[in-house]
Amino acid sequence: MTNKQPLTLKSTAAIHTLQPVRLMTRLCKHWGHKFPVELAEQHCSIELPLGLCHMRCTDILQVQLHSDIEHISQLQEVVADHLRRMASTEELVIDWQQA
Repeated sequence: MTNKQPLTLKSTAAIHTLQPVRLMTRLCKHWGHKFPVELAEQHCSIELPLGLCHMRCTDILQVQLHSDIEHISQLQEVVADHLRRMASTEELVIDWQQA
């Protein structure tokens, strides 16, 4: 008998932005209409169909994604695309690292 439990991967990005809290809050409010979101002052969690997204604000926006091997790349693209849209005119550099 084989165990068919999906492999969970973690991907992280440290995003330099002038307003990390504003960016995180905008994304949570945007996705809060469709997905379960937990938003606190300096951190959040979003349950997306592709996986989990955790964000923490310091002087940068730290993003951590959890998904299976089949969906991690797509989750990275979706989160990056939405963060860039929420940032409006600010250019974000998002470099995902497998953890």
